[in-house]
Amino acid sequence: MNTILRLEHIQKYYGNEGNLTKAIQDISFSVEAGEFLGIMGASGSGKTTLLNCISTIDTVSAGHIFLEGTDITEIRQSSLARFRRENLGFVFQDFNLLDTLTISENIALALAINKVPAGSVESRVLDMAGKLNISDILDKYPYQVSGGQKQRCACARAMINNPKLLLADEPTGALDSHSSQMLLSTMQSINEQLGATILMVTHDAFSASYASRILFLQDGEIFMELRKGDDSRSAFFDKILNVLTMIGGGQSHVC
Repeated sequence: MNTILRLEHIQKYYGNEGNLTKAIQDISFSVEAGEFLGIMGASGSGKTTLLNCISTIDTVSAGHIFLEGTDITEIRQSSLARFRRENLGFVFQDFNLLDTLTISENIALALAINKVPAGSVESRVLDMAGKLNISDILDKYPYQVSGGQKQRCACARAMINNPKLLLADEPTGALDSHSSQMLLSTMQSINEQLGATILMVTHDAFSASYASRILFLQDGEIFMELRKGDDSRSAFFDKILNVLTMIGGGQSHVC
């Protein structure tokens, strides 16, 4: 498999010498194309900071991050917005949909920003909506659909430009258990059927059990790596809980 993301000795500090906070301390790992990677850890472990550094929302204090060979830590500030649009997809906890646009228009907006020819926009939106089972709500507005449908719309918007890397920050945090399960099944389908490379930050063991590999962070460092392998999702869930017990994490239920 091809390595799509590589982190080399990433460090992130806040403050100055008199009051220095080390959020990330010397983290290195790689992500293969088509992998579904989960990042877990207790509050303050550095998982959100790490995601922000990978997404170029925050800058690293030391080290390098490569996306398909491009050192994104060296990209100039003026070029970061374009880099994100062309290479990254984002799924947020609070959806970030525009209530004044229909579901179809919210998805199409990502294409318009990337200046995709107008003639191909509708067919691409219909194709992605079909893959995520939201074809029947394309003419509705976000306030007219459920939280799970909103999040699938957010996934469609994130995937419509075929990003190299899909970043999900606590994507089930605003959903009930049923909607969470539907969204996670959708993300798993995106990963397995569309070949999307996904990096998901979560504190929830149920969500993490959908990933193929998990990195557990503690105090800004990688505490442990866990691979699903041939385990069932239920067995993988139990292993996740065992690790969280060691580092002090939350629990959920898996079916």
